[in-house]
Amino acid sequence: MSYRETGGTAAVISSLLVSLLLVAQQSAYSATAAPPVPASLPDYLSALSAADHFLQAWQAGDTENGMSLLTSHAKKAVTTEIVEEFFSNEPPAAYEIEHGKVLSRGRYEFPVVLMTAKHNRIHRQFSSIIVLDTGGNDWAIDKLP
Repeated sequence: MSYRETGGTAAVISSLLVSLLLVAQQSAYSATAAPPVPASLPDYLSALSAADHFLQAWQAGDTENGMSLLTSHAKKAVTTEIVEEFFSNEPPAAYEIEHGKVLSRGRYEFPVVLMTAKHNRIHRQFSSIIVLDTGGNDWAIDKLP
């Protein structure tokens, strides 16, 4: 075998390896790709925005603004003590909102993680938040995390 033939074989093998790596990366990416966008994107974005505003109020310990974002059903489902305890976190506090899903028309559920620091440790609470279209393009929280 000549030098040229050996180099050509090496180039072909190298090309095949690169192709296999690209296919493997693409397969791994598609397995972790974001879920499909909901059919009603404006509703989804409005629901996500309401969830974010509510969790910002939680993060800031702002009970008044948080309460204003609750549906009457959610307000009836919890006591004043539960609401006050929910909003009484000490800084630093943070949250994560995962991809939401449609439960029914005008009703979305978003998995959330609430994080607080206690005794130099991060405490994570995994839960979900349900957001409801209350009409007139107004969205409210129907279930606390």
